[in-house]
Amino acid sequence: MGDLSDAIEPTCECINGTGLPAVLAREASSFFFLENHWHSLQEETKELIAVAQSVGIKVTEELNKSNKCDPIVELWQDEVEKILAADLEEEYNILEGCDCFCNCPANLARRYHLGKQIVEKLEQVNKLINRERQFTIYGYTPPPDQVEERPSTKTIGMESTLKLLHEYFNDKNRSIIGILGDGGIGKTTLLNAFNNDLMKQCCGFHVVIFIDVSNSKKLDVVAIQRTITERLGLPWVDTDEKSRAKILSRALSQKQFVILLDDVRKEFQMDVVGIPIPNTENKSKIVLATRDENVCNQMGAQQNIIHMQILDEDASLVLFRRSLGTEALNAIGTDRTIESCAREIIRACGGLPLALNVIGNSVAGLRNLKDWKDARKAMGTDIGNFDGVEQMFQKLKYSYNKLDKPVKECFLYCTLFPAYSSIRKKQLVKYWMAEGLIPADEPWRGYRIIKKLLSVCLLQSTNSDLKVRLHNVIREFGLWLASKDDSFLVRSGQGLENAPSTDLWQGRKRISLMSNDIRSISISPNCANLETLLLQNNPNLNSLGPSFFNSMSKLRVLDLSNTAIKELPDCDQLVLLQHLNLSQTPLTKLPEKFSVLRELMHLDLSVTEHLEETFDNCSKLLNLRVLNLFRSHYGIRDVSNLNLNSLERLRFLGIAIHAEEVLKELKKTDPLAKSTRRLSLKHCEGMESISVAGFNKMEHLEELYIESCDSLTELIVDIDERGTSHLQVLTLWELQSLETIMVQPSPHHFENLRELTIHGCHILNNINWVASLESLDKLVLSNCDGIRQIVAEMRNETKTMVREPSSKREDFPAEFEGGYSYSLICRNKQNIKEIGCIPNGFPKLRSIVLAQLINLESICEARLFPCLESIRVQGCPNLKKLPVTIDNNIPKLRQICGTSDWWEGLEWDEKEMRNRLEDFFIAYVAGASSST
Repeated sequence: MGDLSDAIEPTCECINGTGLPAVLAREASSFFFLENHWHSLQEETKELIAVAQSVGIKVTEELNKSNKCDPIVELWQDEVEKILAADLEEEYNILEGCDCFCNCPANLARRYHLGKQIVEKLEQVNKLINRERQFTIYGYTPPPDQVEERPSTKTIGMESTLKLLHEYFNDKNRSIIGILGDGGIGKTTLLNAFNNDLMKQCCGFHVVIFIDVSNSKKLDVVAIQRTITERLGLPWVDTDEKSRAKILSRALSQKQFVILLDDVRKEFQMDVVGIPIPNTENKSKIVLATRDENVCNQMGAQQNIIHMQILDEDASLVLFRRSLGTEALNAIGTDRTIESCAREIIRACGGLPLALNVIGNSVAGLRNLKDWKDARKAMGTDIGNFDGVEQMFQKLKYSYNKLDKPVKECFLYCTLFPAYSSIRKKQLVKYWMAEGLIPADEPWRGYRIIKKLLSVCLLQSTNSDLKVRLHNVIREFGLWLASKDDSFLVRSGQGLENAPSTDLWQGRKRISLMSNDIRSISISPNCANLETLLLQNNPNLNSLGPSFFNSMSKLRVLDLSNTAIKELPDCDQLVLLQHLNLSQTPLTKLPEKFSVLRELMHLDLSVTEHLEETFDNCSKLLNLRVLNLFRSHYGIRDVSNLNLNSLERLRFLGIAIHAEEVLKELKKTDPLAKSTRRLSLKHCEGMESISVAGFNKMEHLEELYIESCDSLTELIVDIDERGTSHLQVLTLWELQSLETIMVQPSPHHFENLRELTIHGCHILNNINWVASLESLDKLVLSNCDGIRQIVAEMRNETKTMVREPSSKREDFPAEFEGGYSYSLICRNKQNIKEIGCIPNGFPKLRSIVLAQLINLESICEARLFPCLESIRVQGCPNLKKLPVTIDNNIPKLRQICGTSDWWEGLEWDEKEMRNRLEDFFIAYVAGASSST
């Protein structure tokens, strides 16, 4: 694109030579050279249109990620739209068609005015094109909403209760309000509607937080703290619950908040999770929904209780009809007998909204009288008043009975999880495949069943597309069903310290004791029918009886993850086992006869930090689809041990490698390389260099963990010519000799890197390349003595040398050996050519953690961090400045963590900046860890 000055200035200089002033010379140029300017405008307008289309594509990409368009870009687009709408073509064509230019004063005037308009528009077009070159970001992640919208359903029959709740809420003397009612009566619907009303009314509070407590006997403090953290837009802090509660309490104390607590089963101290007690001074509010009046009394709502009522018959009819399809509605409207059946079914639901919704969905497609009579009969003969949950289960059973047998089994399986937990869809499907409820190679059937259970209200959606949950009433209904034949033993999430007695195990098909505090299980239960045993998340469970598995010949699913198990008992009898999870355990070895588990499809041994021996059993399990040894102490040390090619069905491989020769072999082994998703390298003696391009055959590699490779001096991140790198997480841990990490110009293999952790790399002193990681979300640096600056920008922007970017290490400027973040400018009289530049950097970075960096002096120069929310600093005595100024004030910053001494010692170029950030500073609580 030529500059407008190239077209106008020579003419102006020529006319200036006549003695005319510059302004007159410019106007004379616009008059006499109108045709030249017109053609220039046509060309520049085409370029502007192309640039605008490119910007539009980038903005669309941001919008597709649920981000918002950057306001500067949006303003630019509006200006482009206006300038393109100002069309001068018709006026130009009219003037061009006139043949009386010299004799017509009107045409002279028209030419003069049109010439000025063309030159002005040409200048505007060029300015817009040049402005676009300054854009570095096109969108941003919006901060958490003041109120987050909840699933909305009409509060049929609850209008007066909702109105009363608003009255209580607006009363300044009522700080804690209780909503009391039986399970399924509509408390959640009421809270959802109230939450959404606050959103519409601009309630004046800083934040409204909806928390689904759903606790059974053991309160899930971590889950509640995570919800509060996310709604405040704070990063998750991996400390103990007590320390985290203090941090959250301080953050909430600085706000006027509303917290809606749904389904509180048991009283708890709010300060345990980090919720300050609201009062008339701080003007915050808490609304809690519960089935137990004692909970209201014990949590401070005893004077402010709203009692939920069951729906009357008219409201029940309206709610029931909303679930029906067109044909069912027509049948009710045209046949009085069918209408009578429908009303009996409605009355049998006892005014309970949950039952009306569930049953309504089940009969939604019924057409003829026989079907409606069958439905009424199936509801049972007791169609009187609603007397409680037990009777509701009788009504809900009709919906359950309409499901196919495999879907019924899958629904009951969901009851094995704790009442307060959400359930990962992927985990469910894996269990179902292992139990034979769906075919092993057809996981899509599992997701279809989940969709079916959601559609009939037996499962509920969550805020995450990856998880579902059971309404607690529905979970109790499922357990009630399972109790009919005593096939289930479910004690998950109940705080147990001892396992149930032997007699309770006998005859069970599925047993769940997950998420408890059981220490040992020394019994030898008779479980000839047992197919699923879930013992995960018992962190103190350290032993199983030597004959524990002897009577479990039908076992197909065994989960012992996150326990303290060091050794498995004899498992020769587990010949049908298909899913075994031993991750995050101190297991030292696999049993010698482990290879008898020939049906095993899923074996997870990840993060088994004490595993010494597998007796080569993994290679003999020919049915494996998933083998995960990522970050296991057991690693492949010899090429001859990389004998996994026999696993032809393998789809997911996580592997730990302890020798460079093994890595070389894996990288060129197509089947294994392609299935590798997680790779850890540890104690690879003699390995001096790693080129990430060598991992190209590992096209699905998502995580790379390099630890204690003492000879490693350099890591080369090459150009990714295929653009297929999926690497998202990189950890460099205790690499004593690492000197250089060289990242080539984009596109490179770190293009999609989201998390980067560097720890204990003391020689490493240059990590400028982190500014080129456009997808980086979290940066953690710790115990790296050589790092003085994270990003060291080149201050001299007018170097007269020219150096083309190259993939060769020796072609990089010495002062920027660590990467491509440098600026080389070649200037001469004719042009200005920019060869490379320091990008603004960190467009998606949300969290920076810096710990024990004793020589760190600078993070980087002040710049715009559009997404940065948290900076955590500990043990960095020489870090005296933060990269923030009035002009670059980090708009989304929520938290600065550090010691009080460090904060007081910070230096500020602008005192006003310290005052602005004071509210975001949180001092480390004594004993709190800076763990990543």
